[in-house]
Amino acid sequence: MTERLPHEKGFHVSWDQIHRDSRALAWRLDGAGPDGNAGDKGGGWRAVVAITRGGMAPAMIVARELDIRTVDTISVKSYDHQTRSKAHVLKAPDAEMMGDGTGILVVDDLVDSGKTLELVREMYPNAHFATVYAKPKGRPQVDTYITEVSQDTWIFFPWDMAMQYVPPYRGTD
Repeated sequence: MTERLPHEKGFHVSWDQIHRDSRALAWRLDGAGPDGNAGDKGGGWRAVVAITRGGMAPAMIVARELDIRTVDTISVKSYDHQTRSKAHVLKAPDAEMMGDGTGILVVDDLVDSGKTLELVREMYPNAHFATVYAKPKGRPQVDTYITEVSQDTWIFFPWDMAMQYVPPYRGTD
């Protein structure tokens, strides 16, 4: 058997799956904020900050589940198509709201190498970092996550996919 390319070891995530996993993330975070107990409104979090773009759908679901009305974004670019580049902030959230990050829940879809979260953690050292999926290299940068996948797995998120025919992995005769 020939060796697979990195993108061939794929983990396909449907809209239903990202919704279920994001709800599970919210449940795990409920009451875990610095000002909260399980069942408290907002779970003790002052705000949710989504790392764009991938963190937007999970952050929306987490904010809904925990009834957090203050939602902002931080835009970090660390990829050009499928090639990693140096992470840099394109747009920061409201500085007054953020402070040092205390009470802020920063949400992303995935931590891969950890470079994006490392950059954001330097800016907001007291924020709580949560991702739906985590790879081993980036896992130390995450406080809470739902599912770990191997480093060589490429996750195909539903917002990156289109419905089309895909030939079988083996044989077409």
